[in-house]
Amino acid sequence: MSKITVLGVLASGRGSNLQSILDAISAGRLNAKVGVVISDNPEANVLKRLAVTDPEIPAICIARRAYESQAAFEADIAAQLKVHHVELVILAGFMRILSPSFVHSLPGRVMNIHPSLLPSFPGKHVHEQALSYGVKVSGCTVHFIDEGTDTGPIILQEAVPVLEGDTPETLAERILHTEHILYPRAIELYCQGRLKIEGRRVIILEKEDDLCED
Repeated sequence: MSKITVLGVLASGRGSNLQSILDAISAGRLNAKVGVVISDNPEANVLKRLAVTDPEIPAICIARRAYESQAAFEADIAAQLKVHHVELVILAGFMRILSPSFVHSLPGRVMNIHPSLLPSFPGKHVHEQALSYGVKVSGCTVHFIDEGTDTGPIILQEAVPVLEGDTPETLAERILHTEHILYPRAIELYCQGRLKIEGRRVIILEKEDDLCED
């Protein structure tokens, strides 16, 4: 059995992508474990859900409003990631922009999923943007984060058709279903040591590469 990768999940909302990761771990599709879940929102459903379904997973609230600065807020997040031996940070609906210094401290070790085919429609109100523009295809993108907003190197993408009569809500729900499949797949590629960043490109290796090992 290959080494199990420890994940640290940052989430602000209901935690459906976290649940898809936990389901993939339980089903043996993902050789990882969730070492800690951190939310910036004390009322986040993800914290309430974990307390009932997975109380053995450490779930911590680090609320931004409790800190005088972004640096202090991120320092406490980084400290918890270190305490729980996190190797890969997963953003799962985390509604905070991380500073360049935080990103630089974890190069190639922070993943995000975005509900569009980047670089189209970054940022917020993604589905409204897509419908307003009149695209026929949307989808989702898993990428490593960098200093920009949804601008990091792309790992995987999956297209989802935009249907006549779609609303932002119906399009979001269909894309979310695809997110739940794509995100664990991208994380497993990382766990297998098969992702290599070359500039703006992420190369998916056929087998584990020594450069990806500790």
